[in-house]
Amino acid sequence: MEIQFGESAQSTLGVEWELALVDSQTGELTPKADALLSVINQEHPELQADDEHPHIKRELLLNTLELVTGVCHTVAEAKADLSRSLATVREAGARHDVDLMCSGTHPFSQSRSQPVTDKDRYAKLIDRTQWWGSQMVIYGVHVHVGLDSVHKALPVLDGLVNYFPHFQALSASSPFWNGEDTGYASQRALLFQQLPTAGLPFQFPDWSGYEGYVQDMMTTGVIDQISEIRWDIRPVPALGTIEMRICDGLSTLEEVGAIAALTQCLVQSFSDTLDDGGSIPTMPPWHVQENKWRAARYGMDAIIILDAESNERLVTDDLLELLNRLEPVAAKLGCPDELADVEKIIQRGAGYQRQRAIAEANDGDLRAVVRDLVQLMDQGHR
Repeated sequence: MEIQFGESAQSTLGVEWELALVDSQTGELTPKADALLSVINQEHPELQADDEHPHIKRELLLNTLELVTGVCHTVAEAKADLSRSLATVREAGARHDVDLMCSGTHPFSQSRSQPVTDKDRYAKLIDRTQWWGSQMVIYGVHVHVGLDSVHKALPVLDGLVNYFPHFQALSASSPFWNGEDTGYASQRALLFQQLPTAGLPFQFPDWSGYEGYVQDMMTTGVIDQISEIRWDIRPVPALGTIEMRICDGLSTLEEVGAIAALTQCLVQSFSDTLDDGGSIPTMPPWHVQENKWRAARYGMDAIIILDAESNERLVTDDLLELLNRLEPVAAKLGCPDELADVEKIIQRGAGYQRQRAIAEANDGDLRAVVRDLVQLMDQGHR
């Protein structure tokens, strides 16, 4: 099976940000995606009644809308694109008593009571996955980065896998599930991997190995289309990108920009290495799997495995060294300020830490956590 990899300029950028819709009075998730999209369409006469907005999309659940940028060249451009879409959704939400928030999970709304969007592919997913599918009340941030050669796709995937726990720790924001503290920094990470073809990616030595995998998945009926491969990091042949899907939902535009900058800089650095004739090291899959669990469990306190020789280090220490190494790349890409915002996350703590602190300060009242998340999104920064 031959899979064409689309043409894309190196290190162009696209960002997807999943937003939770919550009732402005109760803080509960509310299934009003269609109502908000109807308002938005009325404000855009060029859209027909059934058209999807180019930058505001439905998702699996009716309590979710996803903001999607166009093709951007800088992180600043991507943030501006998201900011415009966010303002549009916020204005529509105000008409229906809907607030917006983003974290890996909602702290207390019950997962099995959330209505599913009326689309065949979503109905098929729920029918196949049953109980696990009904638990997918989760929110994330995805970052696409363009690659100028198909031959870079799998080596760059290998490189991003090495930094899986760094992204997981920085973004972890789902300590609560159905009103309980799970003890994990990221409940979302462990939930999402229960879907077929989700979780850590397989790693192949060349593109033909990936093509063979896709052929097997289609032949055996596991998938009908490539987009149903839901790996945490995956190539997207139709767009000519590598997509980083590790991250829990991020509460502010500033944090989204920081994660986008880190992703873009890493991909550019891997591309430079390959252009110079170098190679990207890999780790054994058992190390990769352990790193994912450690970051999901311990977040910013995770001791991670660095290499095939089993060396270990505190994830935040390794992140600070990584940021220093990437400074010249950030200058080249025009995102030094956004990359520097990663250090702000390290200094202030990740989302799961703030949520627990807010809950503790309010005698365990998780409605206070939702109010804080809504306020953070309104402010755009911490």
